[in-house]
Amino acid sequence: MAIRLMVCSLADTVSVNIKDALLSQAPWSEEGEFEGHPVLRSGDMVMATVPGLHIFADDIDQRVSDALSVKVDEVVFMSRHKAASGQRSLTVHPIGNWRKADYGGREGELVPAAPGLMTALLRSLKAAASGLDFDVVFEVTHHGPRLASPTLFIEIGSNEASWGDKDAARALARALLEARVEDHPKAIGIGGGHYAPRFTEVSLAKKVSFGHMLPGYAMDLNDPASLSAMIGKALRSTGTDLAYLHKKSMKRSEASMVASLVADLGGRVIDSSDLQDL
Repeated sequence: MAIRLMVCSLADTVSVNIKDALLSQAPWSEEGEFEGHPVLRSGDMVMATVPGLHIFADDIDQRVSDALSVKVDEVVFMSRHKAASGQRSLTVHPIGNWRKADYGGREGELVPAAPGLMTALLRSLKAAASGLDFDVVFEVTHHGPRLASPTLFIEIGSNEASWGDKDAARALARALLEARVEDHPKAIGIGGGHYAPRFTEVSLAKKVSFGHMLPGYAMDLNDPASLSAMIGKALRSTGTDLAYLHKKSMKRSEASMVASLVADLGGRVIDSSDLQDL
C-alpha cells in the first residue's frame, strides 16, 4: 500500500509542535521503529521522527520503505521557516537546488515535486488558518534533502516568535489531515521572488496544481542554455509540459525568450485565461 510519509525533526521545535498537533487531532498507532524512534500511522499517513535537521535527511523515503516494507508515495517534511523579514507566514514549497547546495541536497538537482498535494495543502491551509495573523503562501523551490519520491515542506515562519505559535501548528495539522488532492492540470512557475504571490493567487482561484517554481534570482537571462536546462529539469521533475510565467516580473523581451525556451523543450506557456475557476 502506498503511503504519505510525514517527517518530524526533533531539532526543529515547529516540527515537533506540528507532530503534537497531528497526534491530538487524529488517531495514530505504532507501526514499528525507524532509527530508534517509534513510527506512527493514521490511515495512509506514516510519521517518522529523526533526531537531526531534516534538510540533511537524504534518502529517508527509501530508508523508511526498507525499514517498514512499505512503498512511500509522497513525503512531507514539517518545518520552521526563517527569514530576516520576520514575516509571519505559513508556507509550502517543493525542494531542490537550482545552483549551489548550501542547505542540503545536491548542487543543481531537483527532487520530484508533488504538485497535487502541495497545491491542495495551500488551499486547505488557507481555510484552516482563517483568522490567524499569518500569510499563507507558496515559496519557490529551494534546499535539501535529496530524495527520489515526490516531496514538499510545510512550514511556519519566520522567526522564534512565530515558531512557538500553537494555533499555527494546529492549523498546519488540520490542513495536513483535511487536504484533498484534485486532478487539475500541473504546471511549473517561472519568475517572481522567493515568496510566490502570483502562483499563490492563481492556485487559490484556478484549477491548477503548481510544482517546481523557478524564481527570477536563480535565472541568468543572458545564458539561454543554462536557463533552458533549469526549465527542463523543472518540467520533468513536476511531470508536466505546462509553464506559468509571472510576466510582470520580467521585461516583455525576457518573457518572450523564456516562452521560446519552454516551446523548444516541447512545453507550453499558459496564463489564467487558460484555467477554469475553482
